[in-house]
Amino acid sequence: MTPIHIGLLSIVIIFILLFARMPVAYVMLVVGMTGFAYLTNTKAMFSVTVQTMYNTFASYSLIVVPLFVWMGYIAFYSGLSSRIYDATYKVMGSMKAGLAMATIGACTAFGAICGSTTATAATMSAVALPEMKKYDYDNSFATATVASAAILGVMIPPSVIFILYGIASGQSIAKLFLAGIFPGFLLMGLFMLTAYLQAARNPLLGPPGPKVPWGEKIMAVALGGVEVIFIFIAVMGGLFAGYFTPTEAGAVGAFATLIVALVRRKLTWQGFIDSLADSVRISAMIMFLVAAAAIYGRFLAITGLPAGLARWAVGLPLPPVAILAVILFIYLVLGCFIDALALILLTVPIFYPVALSLGFDPIWFGVIIVLALGMGVITPPVGANVYVVAGVDRETPVMDIFRGVWPYLLAIFACIAVLTMFPQIALFLPNLLK
Repeated sequence: MTPIHIGLLSIVIIFILLFARMPVAYVMLVVGMTGFAYLTNTKAMFSVTVQTMYNTFASYSLIVVPLFVWMGYIAFYSGLSSRIYDATYKVMGSMKAGLAMATIGACTAFGAICGSTTATAATMSAVALPEMKKYDYDNSFATATVASAAILGVMIPPSVIFILYGIASGQSIAKLFLAGIFPGFLLMGLFMLTAYLQAARNPLLGPPGPKVPWGEKIMAVALGGVEVIFIFIAVMGGLFAGYFTPTEAGAVGAFATLIVALVRRKLTWQGFIDSLADSVRISAMIMFLVAAAAIYGRFLAITGLPAGLARWAVGLPLPPVAILAVILFIYLVLGCFIDALALILLTVPIFYPVALSLGFDPIWFGVIIVLALGMGVITPPVGANVYVVAGVDRETPVMDIFRGVWPYLLAIFACIAVLTMFPQIALFLPNLLK
């Protein structure tokens, strides 16, 4: 067999092992080490493995992961989400599907200090679902809205998935963060429109909530919005102005979130300890995934598969957009079975060279991939966000939530289509960063 055939065989073996429920990091590590030893020798394999592991764990740029993860967990354990939801709820709650749109807006704001879809789904389920049930919202509509809107947690920076894409592709994490802002707000608008149209078609899905005086609305926005704006500007403002690197931005963001939580006196000592423990656990998992993916990437590089796949894609009698559609379909299918963090580390070494050979901007491609991964967290059978919401709201069957997310999946497709036609929506802010 040629090296390229061995590379293709490794992909097949990976999916066989994944469907056998072997952990993704171990799969990439074992397949990468075995393949490298087969193509070279055992001594070279162990040398590359040890060097790659050391370089990964000693990487300064990777420190950004635990910092932003901790920032999200501080926000989660200190209950910052309650004021955010209260602000959006009082502004939009009296409209048709107003509580659903308030939930979407709150997920967007919470995403600015969290960066995780599952954390956003868990937090907003606890905050938003009781209110929607109080005003007789349809259970399927309410839970599907929360599960889908939680995707905004990774579109609005800081985002762990953008960080991993940047690490896997070598692109600027600061530019990726900036690239997610406008598409994130575009997706928020499309989600709100989707919720409104569903309620307009069937008023029983999302009846209007109570009217709130303007003074109370302004006060709620002032209390809930100032905290998020302070943290967001502390992180993104410094990045955009060039005052600090993404790693330093993570430290600033975690510190700013901790200060807000302490000033509000909502973060208990146990919550602080839990935030540290959860951050260490998740960060260790992510860093091991990155190291395993790096070893598998070294193996793929010597097979020549990524370069060969890029040449093959360029030679196809298809327009680049059609090949992009195939890539997105692959992400949609794989996202149904594989965790988003693992999937991006597994596939970027393969698809990134193809995207470059087709002339796609690598920053724009990262935004599109994150959107595609977002679809995976709300589609069966895995649908991580759906199961998180179902775990909070045990009254709604999982299949009812899955049925309710389809309109929001169409909104994600629409967002991808708009960004494909107008890539400058994603690239405008990154192009300003020198």
